Amino acid sequence: MSCVVSVAYGLWFCHRPVTAWRSVVKTVPVALLALWAALAGGPVWLVAALALSAFGDFALSREGERAFLAGLCGFALAHVAYIALLAGLVEGAPPVVPLVALLALAVSTELWLAPHTGEMRWPVRVYVGLITVMAGCALALPGAMWLAALGAGAFVLSDTVLAVQLFRRDVAARFDRALSAVLWALYYGAQMAMALALAG
Repeated sequence: MSCVVSVAYGLWFCHRPVTAWRSVVKTVPVALLALWAALAGGPVWLVAALALSAFGDFALSREGERAFLAGLCGFALAHVAYIALLAGLVEGAPPVVPLVALLALAVSTELWLAPHTGEMRWPVRVYVGLITVMAGCALALPGAMWLAALGAGAFVLSDTVLAVQLFRRDVAARFDRALSAVLWALYYGAQMAMALALAG
């Protein structure tokens, strides 16, 4: 059911104006993943991360700065939960090349993102730091947990697309519809991969 609603949102709702119905359809897919993880006896931190992400989905589906800040806080706390879970599963150091690429992307946000975020600069910086730590932990997971690392990478990419849409309208305006579809596919795929990899 989660996948069905996710496809419906990606195909028919992600490009539409803000409505209550659109918010519901956006929130349901990851909320159902959280419910599935809980019923499957998954780790508390995983259930918390998915539930907080569902809250973030709802908040970001609404309009206004307060809604955006609520969504940012929801996802920031979701990454804290993911970090708490992944840190206990880490084995050794992450591979050098992917780690350097991740850090380079994080640092680069000071050039292409931070100057455009206005009063949101420090909240966005904190968020970038959290998702970088989360993805770094995922890179250091055992090889058998490659799906979680893949999910974390997709999460980073989805948030990069979201940042472009929110703060670089000069770049995103011409490709908004395509970016919305790509963003949702990456984001939901990331959450599904994390849930499947970590629920057991």
